[in-house]
Formats: sequence, C-alpha cells, structure tokens
Amino acid sequence: MSRIQNILDKADREGVLHRVRAVAEVAPEPAAATIDADPAFMARISIPTDAPAATAVPAATAVRIVHGAHLSPVLVAATAANGPVAEQYRALRTRLLQGDQRACHVLMVTSPGPREGKSLTTSNLGLTMAQEFQRRSCIVDADLRSPQIGRLFGIPDGPGLSDVLVGNAALEDALVMLEDQNVTILPAGHAAAHPAELLATTAMRRLLDQLRSQFDRIVIDTPSASPLADVGILAPLVDSVVLVVRAGVTSTPSIHDAIATIDATKLLGIVLNEAQ
Repeated sequence: MSRIQNILDKADREGVLHRVRAVAEVAPEPAAATIDADPAFMARISIPTDAPAATAVPAATAVRIVHGAHLSPVLVAATAANGPVAEQYRALRTRLLQGDQRACHVLMVTSPGPREGKSLTTSNLGLTMAQEFQRRSCIVDADLRSPQIGRLFGIPDGPGLSDVLVGNAALEDALVMLEDQNVTILPAGHAAAHPAELLATTAMRRLLDQLRSQFDRIVIDTPSASPLADVGILAPLVDSVVLVVRAGVTSTPSIHDAIATIDATKLLGIVLNEAQ
C-alpha cells in the first residue's frame, strides 16, 4: 500500500494531480502505457480501438466453439490490431509479465467504483495474453451483479460461472472457445440471487483450481472493490490484482478505499484508464 501511496504522492508533487469539481483526480504519468519501475505501477490506457490474435493452443475442454463472433469495437486488441491503443494494451501485458510470471497465472481486475473501464481492461488484456505464442488464455466474468464480458464478446446466452457454481452445468459446458481469437471465455451465466455467497463457496475454489490446470493465463473480471464484498472473497483465490481507475472520474479517496480491501502483497498496481 505504501508503494501506491508513493506513486500518488509523486503525482501530487509534480503537479499532475488535478482537482475537477472539487474531486481529486489521478492524472497520467508522462509517457503512454508506462508503468512505474516499482512493483506498484500506474499505466496509461486511452480507450477506443486494436488486434487479431497470434497462434495459441486452444483450450482443451470448451464444448461451445464460436466462429466469427460479433465483437464490440471497443475490444481493440482484436478489432484494430495495428492501432496505438491496442499497442498500449500489449505494453501493459508485457510490463505485467516482466516480473514473476506466476503472479499473472490468475489475475483479477477490479476498480474502485462502476463505469471505470475494468471489464474493458479485462477483455483487452485477456486478448493480448491470448496472442502470446503457445499460451492458453481464459477470461472469466465473475461480476455476477453486472456482467459485461458476454456482451462485449457477442456470446449467445447459455450457461456460465453461476450455473457451474450451483451445479446446473459442468465447466466444459459453460466455457466458450472463440477460435478466431484463440481465447476461451467463461461468461457470468444466469443471474444469481446471492452473488457474494456463491463466490465464497468451495465450488468456486475448485473451479479456479480446474482452470489453473487447463490455462496458462486466467484474467478475471470482478465487481467494484467498494462497497461490495466480492473482491475480498475472490482476492485470496488469485495470484495478483490490478486496480483500474478512470482519469477525471475516480477520486483519490475512493482509490485508497479500494486499496484497503486488497491484500497489499497481491496488488500489482493501478491502470489509469482514458488518460490523454
């Protein structure tokens, strides 16, 4: 946590912590897609478009295989391969993997509040990881309250994470393989009455163990860190956590509140979204 504080203090000293409408906002570091040398990093990501996938090993267990999925244009890592925004996501992937790669085997992405770009970051980061040669990647939608992954990837309605956890579907029936992108998706599935309680079950732990044995990279989209309990439940089950904040929107106090819910040893750092 002290490393994150050092980054915020540094930004404040350099005059890049701006206050808009009396709310403190975190401004970008000087260069695009840069990450502090410290394990707690701040990366710049500007959203709108990029990147077809390279060859990867297909997931072995996905029963539903989708060809020609109608991806949202904001999935720039698949729709605009050569653009500068996709390159920023690839740079983010590279910087994440420069340290201990085991820390990125199961990576959780969250944000202090809603509409800060966590699902978009999860999706594009997962796509860029799928583009690594001979790597099997899976994107999991564990935001059972407001799932976005299935919509972004144009996945038809069907079983997903919630259905597996309550025993209504097997994992292989819920996984969706997008062959064009060489990535496997585990959508949220049907609405769950008690999301936090469902994520806290031993079934969730077993499911992640099963995914660990089948995929080289697993990127999990979760609800916002505050005030919900979901992030605190899932954090002990993953290897590392990335916090997504939105330039000009996320306040510094909300960042501190979110950090307080995450084990400091697992927090890789902060991605600054929509930085100009």
